[in-house]
Amino acid sequence: MLGALVSVGLSWTDLIDGLKRLRLSGYRLRKREVHRGALPAIKVDVIVQQGFQRPLTLSRIRKILAGSTLPGPVKERSRSVFDRLAEAESLAHRVDVTEVHFHEVGVVDSLIDVVGGVLGCHLLNATRITSSPINVGTGSIQTSHGLLPVPGPAVAVLAKGIPIYAAGPRCELATPTGVALLRTLASEFCPLPAMKSMAVGYGAGDRNPDEWPNALRVFLEEESASEAQPTERVIQIETNLDDLNPQTYEHVMEQLFQVGAVDVVLAPVVMKKSRPGVMLSCLAAEDRTDAVLEVLFQETTTIGVRLHEVRRRILSRRFVPVTIQGGVVRMKVAEVGAGWEKAAPEYEDCKAIATRTGRPLKTVMEEALLAYRRGIRKNRMSHLRGRA
Repeated sequence: MLGALVSVGLSWTDLIDGLKRLRLSGYRLRKREVHRGALPAIKVDVIVQQGFQRPLTLSRIRKILAGSTLPGPVKERSRSVFDRLAEAESLAHRVDVTEVHFHEVGVVDSLIDVVGGVLGCHLLNATRITSSPINVGTGSIQTSHGLLPVPGPAVAVLAKGIPIYAAGPRCELATPTGVALLRTLASEFCPLPAMKSMAVGYGAGDRNPDEWPNALRVFLEEESASEAQPTERVIQIETNLDDLNPQTYEHVMEQLFQVGAVDVVLAPVVMKKSRPGVMLSCLAAEDRTDAVLEVLFQETTTIGVRLHEVRRRILSRRFVPVTIQGGVVRMKVAEVGAGWEKAAPEYEDCKAIATRTGRPLKTVMEEALLAYRRGIRKNRMSHLRGRA
């Protein structure tokens, strides 16, 4: 990721100077031009000269981030990445999150990878980040826990709810750190959207397998006022149902979202011969249409569906992590224009905290919204003091 960001236009000097604000020693960065397959790419290596004397806990990493002089949004997003990593390791290996440790030398380059990736996007002023589905690779990997299948348990947890696939050589192509970074930074996982690319960059991975260009490609677009509310093409899929057990609907909706539907709606209708029924309607990207159809034909009684190509206008959006009692909640923030915005807490994050702590879901959601509003007011006051 660091190589791709530098390749697409991130200043090497700004990256190095920015990472100094982490107040972390014992490493240096090296940049070099390499090839991955037929692609010229930038490879950024974190050369670790001295690691930590003992493994670091999540609370220790949080203190390192809190004690840095990094910009506030970079601190928050970096902390959110490590929170996700710790929670994934906790679930994958059935240990309490407080017992998860980030080990010795490896934690130095992990800190630089995470903070550097978040800082690089911040320095490029990236207001909206999207990602393609993630190629996790195939085969098996040797870890401190023994031989594990690809994707590893932590990647499998982190990838829940986002599109992944396996292709290419038999090796790991997505690490827990990489997936946690993408989950925190990206507001959407989708095919390449319509855009006017102004730059493209390639970042090289460590491996260089034969006949496989192991590189991360980044497109950079300069957002204009007319592009603040992008329009995208999607497929609307509809079918009428009057003989399906109503208990099945929840399962069908879950399956549709898992295969890539971006919206699913059930609406009551009156069908022929005055029979009451339900119209199931969902939206999906064109490349996910077959997967959606497979779910509908397998999980419902329908024998035919209607397909319409439609365009939808969406507000520019981003995710802002806020910390509340019990964990981190992503706030989905949509920009309306003229300085106005809408913000809502991510339901799954709130549900996980409510389940883990036993607190009411409604209380968790309200606390997350209040924490976000307090952060906005604090930033505004800091800006006013700066101008004064």
